[in-house]
Amino acid sequence: MEGSRVIIDNGDAGRENCSSGDGRPPIPNSLGGRTVYRHCLNSDGAPPSLCTKSLVRHSSLVKIRSSDISIGTILSGDDSVAEFMPLLRSGAWTDIGSRSSMEDVYICTDNLMHDYGSNISNHKPTAFYGVFDGHGGKHAADFACYHLPRFILEDGNFPQEIESVISTAFLQTDTAFAEACSLDADLASGTTALTALVIGSSLVVANAGDCRAVLCRGGKAIEMSRDHKPLCLRERRRIEASGGYVYDGYLNGQINVARALGDWHMEGLKGQDGGPLTAEPELMSTRLTKEDEFLIIGCDGLWDVFMSQNAVDFARRRLQEHNDPIRCSKDLVDEALKRKSGDNLSVVVVCFQTEPPPRLVAPRGRVQRSVSAEGLKELQSFLDDLAS
Repeated sequence: MEGSRVIIDNGDAGRENCSSGDGRPPIPNSLGGRTVYRHCLNSDGAPPSLCTKSLVRHSSLVKIRSSDISIGTILSGDDSVAEFMPLLRSGAWTDIGSRSSMEDVYICTDNLMHDYGSNISNHKPTAFYGVFDGHGGKHAADFACYHLPRFILEDGNFPQEIESVISTAFLQTDTAFAEACSLDADLASGTTALTALVIGSSLVVANAGDCRAVLCRGGKAIEMSRDHKPLCLRERRRIEASGGYVYDGYLNGQINVARALGDWHMEGLKGQDGGPLTAEPELMSTRLTKEDEFLIIGCDGLWDVFMSQNAVDFARRRLQEHNDPIRCSKDLVDEALKRKSGDNLSVVVVCFQTEPPPRLVAPRGRVQRSVSAEGLKELQSFLDDLAS
């Protein structure tokens, strides 16, 4: 696996670069039923300016949950704090499944600074991964996949204030897409989004929707995200406080996720002053250690047929066999298809070590007990007496 690689999957869609001086965000166009995504740049090669309106955050939204090791401390170069540095290898696989079209997009880059041409000085490993599960079309997923990492890197507070930078990037992407939709109504669509950023020994996962990230720590599944479904009690309270309602498991009877980017065309879900459908992500972070083996990121099509621990056990066995994150991603997708997943499938596997996961040995008890042949006879005699 290459040490520096960026993969942005857009299914069978083509991409091309073009110049634009009108300040419009890149807008996908539909030609002959195939999506052609145009990366529009200004004359100086920089991304176009985007809407910079104030972004409304509802008071009932979940606060960021972080470990007690701050990102700033990890980035400061204090090796006594960040003893473990992950050796990143990653791979991804997608399948259309039983659906008529593919609306998933993923991004997989093991060296974010290099692959995006950033001049930020940082000697720690920095990588970015994400899965975007589109609905009502693929435009929102394409848009988010292209813009989110750039908004993160272009923020003046990156990488010192990483949690707030990521949250702002999600909201900026959502606002920019709203502006794009106002220029071209054909873009109307939405997408869930889950991203994982690795900086040094820190892993920060941001989620808006029902994709999921699961960390394997010593063979144990650690969920690094929570599915945002309208029936979730905390999400339901936020929805109702924002003027929405949940009907038959659907937000306002229209959509079965509580957080998403896009969907500006759906009446009553979003507005300039907020709404029941939010694009603000929930963040979870942890400090990676030598016990951390790999991370699985998948759209809901995977988790419809896999429990988190089940997926970790399955992936762990496959990595022990071939130690290849690309093949492991494909193995997970193939198994999900065998289990009759009815959705598009996208999986990213990120390994933090060069060696395959070690074999787990169950500890033996300090006292060993056995039953003698005579004891077995007595037990059988006792059972026979009970039966008679």
